[in-house]
Amino acid sequence: MYKRLKKIKKLLPLYIMALPALVYLFINNYLPLTGMVVAFKDFDYSKGIYGSDWAGFRNFLFLFKNSVAFIITRNTILYNVAFIIINTFLGILVAILLSEVTSKKALKVYQTVILLPYLFSIVIISYLVFAFLSTDVGFINKGILEPLGKSTISWYNESKYWPIILPIVNTWKSFGFQATIYYANVISIDKSYYEAAQLDGASKLQQVRYITLVLLKPVIIMMILLAVGKIFYSDFGLFYQVTQNSGAIYSTTNTIDTYVYRTLIQTGDVGMSAAAGVYQSVVGFLIVLITNLLLRKISPEDSLF
Repeated sequence: MYKRLKKIKKLLPLYIMALPALVYLFINNYLPLTGMVVAFKDFDYSKGIYGSDWAGFRNFLFLFKNSVAFIITRNTILYNVAFIIINTFLGILVAILLSEVTSKKALKVYQTVILLPYLFSIVIISYLVFAFLSTDVGFINKGILEPLGKSTISWYNESKYWPIILPIVNTWKSFGFQATIYYANVISIDKSYYEAAQLDGASKLQQVRYITLVLLKPVIIMMILLAVGKIFYSDFGLFYQVTQNSGAIYSTTNTIDTYVYRTLIQTGDVGMSAAAGVYQSVVGFLIVLITNLLLRKISPEDSLF
């Protein structure tokens, strides 16, 4: 007992330092979980959350009892899978390339250039995209297609182009963040590994394959698992703002989040919207558990738990 109290006393300053963050985490992340009950209520503003009548699972049925259920689920999952693959690949590639830059000034410039889009508001991104794709004044139509004698394209009315446009925009905006994380881990690798590999005659590609990627594997797995947990969520700004909420391209841009938002605006049904959020959270949590279980069977040392 005395040893335990002595240990607590020794660690007390650390507990006090962590207290503000723990309080914030509780208020911001855990306290709102009590509001999940709205998903099972026929919410009435006059009665409040806990006074409203129970609706059971009726609020969840709207995601599955309409004609667009398959489309919004397909779009959400496929876009996220594409984002995970592209951003992971480019993030690792850029991180490795940055680690080879010897000039400190050039390194700062490169880091700023790749990270800056991540700091932009999605509203700014949407206007930049519009400046390229506008039918009347867009750079692609007026600066490229017309001078080449090609017909202009009404980008916001042609759904077939957006499965290419959206990954490009998302990659430009997001991969810099992942590249920064991977870069921080690449430069922390002990240089003696590379020196030993050079003495053994290993090429640069072999060093990357057998040293860099191997030592980055735990970080890569963690980043992918975090992304997989949100595979049923979509970047609302990307799919709503960047597309200018154009109804003509809903077939390739409508996701669970944008569909729920539009339905909420039209019907004002808060319970239905909450049910969609609960559904996304539960499914994402289960996917993380299943992915980690499979990972533990394949590579136990790399699993999260």
